[in-house]
Amino acid sequence: MPRILINECKQEISSFNPVIAQYDDFLINRGDALLDYHRPVHSEVGGAMVVFSTRTDYEIAGGFAARGITSTGTLSAEAFARIADEFLEAVRTAGPLDGIYFSLHGALASEDVDDCEGYLLERTREIVGERMPIAVSLDLHGILTDRMLRHADVTTVFHTNPHTDFFETGQRAARLLIRLLDGGIKPVQIRIPIPALVRGQECITATGLFGNWVREAVAFENAQGGVSGGFFIGNPFTDVPDLASNVFLAADGDATAACELGCRIAREFWDARALIQQPLLSLEESVRIANSATGRVVLVDAADATSSGASGDSNAILAELIRQGCGRTALVPIVDEPAVKACFAAGIGGELTVNVGGALDPRFTPVTVTGRVRTLSDGHMRSESHGEHWYAGLTAVLQVGPNTIILTSRPVSLYDRTLFLVNGQDPAAFDMTVVKSPLCQPRFFNDGAEHVLNIDAPGSTSANVKGLGHTVARRPLYPLDDGFPYTPEPRIFRRG
Repeated sequence: MPRILINECKQEISSFNPVIAQYDDFLINRGDALLDYHRPVHSEVGGAMVVFSTRTDYEIAGGFAARGITSTGTLSAEAFARIADEFLEAVRTAGPLDGIYFSLHGALASEDVDDCEGYLLERTREIVGERMPIAVSLDLHGILTDRMLRHADVTTVFHTNPHTDFFETGQRAARLLIRLLDGGIKPVQIRIPIPALVRGQECITATGLFGNWVREAVAFENAQGGVSGGFFIGNPFTDVPDLASNVFLAADGDATAACELGCRIAREFWDARALIQQPLLSLEESVRIANSATGRVVLVDAADATSSGASGDSNAILAELIRQGCGRTALVPIVDEPAVKACFAAGIGGELTVNVGGALDPRFTPVTVTGRVRTLSDGHMRSESHGEHWYAGLTAVLQVGPNTIILTSRPVSLYDRTLFLVNGQDPAAFDMTVVKSPLCQPRFFNDGAEHVLNIDAPGSTSANVKGLGHTVARRPLYPLDDGFPYTPEPRIFRRG
């Protein structure tokens, strides 16, 4: 009976977030608890388990999972050492194995390891040897490296942005691993790096330019001789040497067609790079437009996107709403544990004057507000997107004039409405909603809005990447640099 080990390590960091991530910023599961966690969840591991379960002659073993509770700043050296030790110990002690599936991200970096996923794969190879089939799934915001592809036999990557195919990506990885075990494929993986960072609405796969190239890669994956395909646009905020975009294709045996298609896609992407950048409005102008609108407005604060690695404590938009005397109702999420504690001390219905925002990132100056505590909660929730457990720590809803502020002790992902709804606040009931995510699913926020304003606000995940301060990424790199030539050069990886 073939026996498959499942491990997981998923986190996306911003090197520009000053808050160093720790071990406690991860949800840890081991053994059967790993499998039990993912059975009801629409995740990559959940999808892989469904595929493996269709084979009654297969046995799956839960190993070790470290799943970021939310994206953060750089992971501390101590925390990654502990995670890596436990991850690899699960491989060492798994017993006889016939294959391995790893659910990874691709944009995790620690204080002393800039390619954490590549490190885990390389160390795993040292344990299990070169002949053990290893399948990996990655986020398209991952930073694909040679090290990853040298040690993974097959790789799958999300095909959607915003991501809706977690489950399907895990299923694809599991199917490829089964084909490997059955001797049905001889994968050749190619990576074509492109020295360009992109961010914005054109990266939405359903409607933007980026989606055209992703669909070509998917078509290759599904065609005769194709194995896998996708397009990594990386995470511009993970400042590591290999930061870049990457065309990724995998073929069965002969990589000629993959290289030809990949080079064409890379050239087209490079030629269109300026078109894929996000136009931004000034903070002052955005609030002025929102205040004069008659319909609902979405204020996109992607610079403080907790799903991309930001701290979540930006009060920049709130401060501008107050400065301009905006009278329309606004829903605003802010991470501020001291403010939450003050709200708990005041109690529901209590009035207080408190500093809000700027508790973590010195870019932001605390704003003093006076308001009334409307609700208090423990911060536990289930994501409406895929059912995973999220934890925001103690949470308070503070009413400050027309502004409803949801204060959390910890950052949680804000690409859907979960945080708002579990605290009794429906974004559709407000004139304005501050959304701290670059690309939310339109059905959650954008549909029916009069304006969706992308704001040039300060923060560690700003789409205005020139001002972030990259010091490690290999240069030249657009848009940090411009006016340099580019020629696609495929890198080919064969195993076995």
